[in-house]
Amino acid sequence: MAQRDAAPRRVDGQKQNTFFGGAAILAAGILVVKLIGMFYKIPLVNIIGEQGTADFNNAYNIYAVLLTISTAGLPVAVSKLVSEANALNRRAQVRRIFRMALLLFLALGALSFLVMFFRADWLAGLMHDSKAAPGIRALAPAVVCVGCLAAFRGYTQGHSNMTPTSVSQIIEALCKLVIGLGLAWWLVKAGHPAEVAAAGAITGVTVGTIVALVYMVLSFLLSRSREPRLAGDVPDSAGSILGNILRIAIPITLSSSMVGIVTVIDSSLVQGQLQRVLLEDPSCWTLYADFVDFAPLEGAIAAWEGTLSAGTAATMAALSQQVEPLLNDSQAVLSAGDQAALALHTALESISRTLYGNYGGALNIYNLPTSLMAAITASVIPAVSGALARRDRRGASRITGSALRITALLAFPMGVGLFVLGTPIMRLLFPSLTTQLAGPLLSTLGLATVFVCMMLVCNSILQAHGFVNLPVTVMVLGGAVKIVTNYNVVAIPKVGIFGVPMGNVLCFGLCLALDLVIISRVIPQRPRYLPIFLKPLAASALMGGAAWAVYGLLSRLFLDDSGVISRTGNAAATMAAILVAMVIYFVLIVALRAISRDDLALMPKGDKLARLLRL
Repeated sequence: MAQRDAAPRRVDGQKQNTFFGGAAILAAGILVVKLIGMFYKIPLVNIIGEQGTADFNNAYNIYAVLLTISTAGLPVAVSKLVSEANALNRRAQVRRIFRMALLLFLALGALSFLVMFFRADWLAGLMHDSKAAPGIRALAPAVVCVGCLAAFRGYTQGHSNMTPTSVSQIIEALCKLVIGLGLAWWLVKAGHPAEVAAAGAITGVTVGTIVALVYMVLSFLLSRSREPRLAGDVPDSAGSILGNILRIAIPITLSSSMVGIVTVIDSSLVQGQLQRVLLEDPSCWTLYADFVDFAPLEGAIAAWEGTLSAGTAATMAALSQQVEPLLNDSQAVLSAGDQAALALHTALESISRTLYGNYGGALNIYNLPTSLMAAITASVIPAVSGALARRDRRGASRITGSALRITALLAFPMGVGLFVLGTPIMRLLFPSLTTQLAGPLLSTLGLATVFVCMMLVCNSILQAHGFVNLPVTVMVLGGAVKIVTNYNVVAIPKVGIFGVPMGNVLCFGLCLALDLVIISRVIPQRPRYLPIFLKPLAASALMGGAAWAVYGLLSRLFLDDSGVISRTGNAAATMAAILVAMVIYFVLIVALRAISRDDLALMPKGDKLARLLRL
């Protein structure tokens, strides 16, 4: 009898190890992809410049929304249904699920392709950036390829094989890095404008999806060749399978689409508001006078106003009403007033692309800490879910507390570091941007970094406990706050583009606060928040003060005759400040006992590190 009892425990252990091993493979793949993305985005901004960065981001934001709608929930649905069919040894069912999923992906991908390719100008107009249209067209084929990729990834994940997904994601990222950067550099050297270089960089994304799809098809064919040809089961009807796929996929797609939709709405409104205020309230020009030449805009406004009939106000609404038909009809015969209106539209768009491009550059650095959270969030759900499945509530609570503590230990110093050294970091990494604009933007975004990193882990904790819809509701509320905040602060002449990061701070600050309240109410044996957050906060504050002091002292040694720090001097002072900050933070964390042996036990080689630190 004892032998019979022992066997299931070994099988359960194997399943658990496979499950966590798959999660680890996915987490490692995500981390590698994010690191490759970092090496792609930083040089890219310096190659295509401020306006090219705005064009790239606007095109990619449109692509991200359509991509999420096409593929967000479907791979999860396919992997779930395939996994269930495999457990019942229904091979014919597995094959029909895959065929139906592939057809559905192709249909959605083709529809998204048609919208992006043939309505690119209209989509770019929605973003108030007509120069984003070439990039949107260059991304259109990628939607079809990524749809097919999602079907294959769902199929392999349903077989508990996570390696092809991770490898294909890395292939995709490497092609984007090599081909995208190479094309962008070549186009700039050939004298093409920023929007064409941005489209070249985006072409790397499309090529990456094609190569990754080829790999997934070959991997699929190889795995199929090892499977038995004959299947003894009768699969469900196509309609039944399609209904099951959509039943699972639609809620996930709606929740996943929220972030992308909010980003597109926010980007569109902010750029539209920037252009409106630049036209209707010239007092805002003093905010940007140090790095924007307003002479072309001033001349374009005077020329357009001279063509207006008596009593017509020179507003953005009047300009848009005149320009939109002209942009949609390239064969129209232009009057002098039409030409003046188009010239003013181009001047306003050029300045808003410059301003928003600097914000986009700051966002690239702001997104790095959140990328590093991917490994933690990918591991929290299976770890907590596994503990709950074993009815080990104490273990689930311990894992939850450790995940929050580790995230706080990473997020707090990164956020404080960006806040304190925002301008030096932007000067170091992005010499092509306007430092006095991008630096303060990054500093404010640093505050949001802490909130968004903690929120991501809180969302994973809630999802692991079965509360799937609560994080979505919270994100909708936060997104609404972000949109309303940014729309209003940009219109304030003395704030302008500098107020845009405040939307992120309020959005994710609210989301984190609500998540923490929900966790304390719905999860048994919730972790104690004060011990989790107080020590990392204190250590980060002291670290930030040290970094500020070190950079301030060293930067004075590298000032030239005009009082401006050299690039070499800024690099030396910044790196020294970061190094000193890291040492001080590590010492403080150990001295304050801000991390426990249980926390380290969740990490690879954590036991050895705990012994080394004498925890």
